[in-house]
Amino acid sequence: MAAIVRLSAVCRRGVKPLFYQTTLLARPLVIPHKHQEQPYMLTARIHASQALYAASGSKAASLHWTAERMLSILLLAMGPVAYFNPSPVIDYSLAAALTLHGHWGIGQVVTDYVHGDAKIKMANAGLFLLSTVTFAGLCYFNYNDVGICKAIGLLWSK
Repeated sequence: MAAIVRLSAVCRRGVKPLFYQTTLLARPLVIPHKHQEQPYMLTARIHASQALYAASGSKAASLHWTAERMLSILLLAMGPVAYFNPSPVIDYSLAAALTLHGHWGIGQVVTDYVHGDAKIKMANAGLFLLSTVTFAGLCYFNYNDVGICKAIGLLWSK
């Protein structure tokens, strides 16, 4: 709000900022291309593509999205339960839920930012390896040490 008030104060004094002119706001952004005489519209390059591997009638993506949201809500509920009622069942449940949550999250990063068949296969193999090592490490910590619940309690008590 302060920026709008400040901009209007500048405009009342007779100074017109570059991007506040009505001619710039009314025209679409157009750039001439080197080898064309007609201007090239930037909006022509923006498009929405369909998923490459999803079938049109598939409900797998919707179910996966729902499962991700349910796991996130479950993790929110498991936090206070783990603090107030620590037990091995909660420890191993947290190990599985945290690993799955991280696996799905990093999987989305791989899907969005890794391109090329060989790179995708390598990234997915690395993701599965990372998730396996994470789950094994959390289970090892739960079995041989105090467990996730008591470890979080110890961190918060200091």
